[in-house]
Amino acid sequence: MNRIDVGRAAQAACILEAVSAKPGNVNRLFDFADTALTDFLLSAVMIGRCMEKADRQPVGKTVLSAVQVTRRIVPCNTNLGIVLLLAPLAKAYGGGDLRIAIRGVLQSLTVADAVLVSRAIRLASPGGLGRAEAQDVACDPDVTLLELMSLARARDAVAREYATGYAITFELAYPALDRYLKQDGDFSSAIVQAYLTVLAEVPDTLIARKKGFKAAQTVSRMATKVLRAGGLASGNGKKQVQKFDTFLRSEGNSLNPGTTADLIAAAIFTYFLQRGLDAWQRSRA
Repeated sequence: MNRIDVGRAAQAACILEAVSAKPGNVNRLFDFADTALTDFLLSAVMIGRCMEKADRQPVGKTVLSAVQVTRRIVPCNTNLGIVLLLAPLAKAYGGGDLRIAIRGVLQSLTVADAVLVSRAIRLASPGGLGRAEAQDVACDPDVTLLELMSLARARDAVAREYATGYAITFELAYPALDRYLKQDGDFSSAIVQAYLTVLAEVPDTLIARKKGFKAAQTVSRMATKVLRAGGLASGNGKKQVQKFDTFLRSEGNSLNPGTTADLIAAAIFTYFLQRGLDAWQRSRA
């Protein structure tokens, strides 16, 4: 895969994640009052060039430029978490084994990267961010980006990916996506099933910040029950997915598992980096 295709893979991953009917998220069936599917699709298109150039610039610059180009066309935060996850992966691609390469990228992150990422976070202005006791992103930090993310790992799963060398992506989300694709070959269904798998194992940190950790745990237990019913692979499971979706959309979408969606986008991008862009076409054969 050449660098142009890396950018295209990022766009494709974001588009597939956005349109798949994941419970509680904006998708091809549901918009939110302040965010529509078109916002996510436009955001996906905008970041392609940034990810294409990721191997030739610092991670922080890739993140900031991706947020900047997104905000030129979309007036709200649609992809900060995704950009934070995709930028190191895009930089690592081509450096041999992707899991080993990503660890090298993370270890090489600098204070300058942290400053640029903090500025990107302030520009994106994500909901439920809150304040940190140390190295709050409201100010430019004086630690490396890896150190900054390690400080936030307990309250944010995206930060935890930096601190753990992308443990959720490589050990849970990507294997689940690969497994479900091998079962029925349908990308959209596999994305939803992988999303439920991650949500069942990892309480969503966006929900935790907005509604508390107990609420996030409740959502994870519900995702587990949906999977045990079969998820999209059974008639009863499909009914449970619909009920779960309705529950998550109550209370003004405040139970939106947005961080889980970001992790799934990273898994899809990883799948394309590992298998090639034509994996999408092969899955439909």
